[in-house]
Amino acid sequence: MGCALNLWAETAEPAGPAGSAESATDRPRLAGDRDADVAIVGAGYTGLWTAYYLAKADPGLRIVILEAETVGFGASGRNGGWCSALFPVSSHRLASLPGSSRDSAIAMHLAMQASVNEVGRVSAVEGIDCDYHKGGTIVLARTRAQLARARSEVEEAAEWGPGDLRFLEPDEVASRVRATKVLGATFTPHCAVIHPGKLVRGLASVVERLGVTIYEHTPVRAIESGRAVTQYGVLRAEVVVRATEGFTPSLAGESRAVAPVYSLMVATEPLSAETWDRIGLTDRPTFSDHRHLVIYGQRTADGRLAFGGRGAPYHFGSRVKPSFDTEPRVFGALQRTLRELFGGLDDVGFTHGWGGPLGVPRDWCASVGIDHGTGLAWAGGYVGDGVSTTNLAGRTLTDLILRRDTRLIHLPWVDHRSPHWEPEPLRWLGINAGLRAMTIADTEERLTRRNSLIARLMAPLLGG
Repeated sequence: MGCALNLWAETAEPAGPAGSAESATDRPRLAGDRDADVAIVGAGYTGLWTAYYLAKADPGLRIVILEAETVGFGASGRNGGWCSALFPVSSHRLASLPGSSRDSAIAMHLAMQASVNEVGRVSAVEGIDCDYHKGGTIVLARTRAQLARARSEVEEAAEWGPGDLRFLEPDEVASRVRATKVLGATFTPHCAVIHPGKLVRGLASVVERLGVTIYEHTPVRAIESGRAVTQYGVLRAEVVVRATEGFTPSLAGESRAVAPVYSLMVATEPLSAETWDRIGLTDRPTFSDHRHLVIYGQRTADGRLAFGGRGAPYHFGSRVKPSFDTEPRVFGALQRTLRELFGGLDDVGFTHGWGGPLGVPRDWCASVGIDHGTGLAWAGGYVGDGVSTTNLAGRTLTDLILRRDTRLIHLPWVDHRSPHWEPEPLRWLGINAGLRAMTIADTEERLTRRNSLIARLMAPLLGG
């Protein structure tokens, strides 16, 4: 697979050039200075959800979005399509944040669950056909160490919520999905599959109908109090929202705010009915297993397996380039992993392979907030758990911008400030060492059949 070919971009409507993230008709770029009430930098899920809820709450607001490339060019158009209740740090870590508590961490957990349903509700109400289907998430345990970890996660989840994470015995797993070496699994109903490209493009069309203006091909060089600066003009606004996720380091003064870490995906050709009868996934749950190096997959509405994972290197200086979307070594590893996971896929062809950067804050904790003194607002640092979290961010930013005192603005991630990443070369050494450590941890567990000591040592650095 020699070039990046994004399944979601190719199969979204209106279709763009094969494999691109571009719409059939690009929107114009900013031409000269302009005034607005709210300026949003980034036309991904965060920026679009924020524009949507603001426009609904106050139709008279002048809302303008600036996008460096095209709508959904970043992670919003490249992700695994998991609209889940996952948050990148544990409830224990959330409860330990300054000003937080056990109750507020539980409230965050429930808000994430509600966000999964909210994405489905808005998609239905606004006529966004994004293949939304709520089939839950099943995470397989395929080694003794993974099995112990699965049981422990169920016990911990019961301490922090309504006990909606269940342990499944092998026969229960087989009723949902038939994979190899299964010893058990965890299951939560709080996840839906989506088609990322259809969701982001549909949402963009909806906000434009609501009066929001989107300028594409307009990179923002700097975000300052009262303005977003581009080479084509300055967008002046009382509130400026940073919604740039993995591309944040390109902004002036933000080089260490988040680390852009790449996640890659592959997709198969549409599978035969006989193959699906053997694999299962009839209710289209998202799937993974309890290894340390993250993998994730879904059965698409058109009958493919779309499967992704970590393993691509972090690039020195937080660089983001189109050539980094293609990593043949990782594509090959993902194909082998998927074939080993289900067996019997040796004759199945892979038609797509693509990738893109995630935004990873130093403490792995996503955040949302506003400084009313400067008018600067932000949301991001989702570490790959952004499909539903962006929706929560959009609703929360709306309440913050409009100064509404709601339960959302009291959640523990609001106004959280992650520390900056270390300067180079420490950042490059540390992140890539961490990625390598997770691979070694999985090998360690296969050999020892015990939970990895390496993973235990790394957990505090990875949101555990």
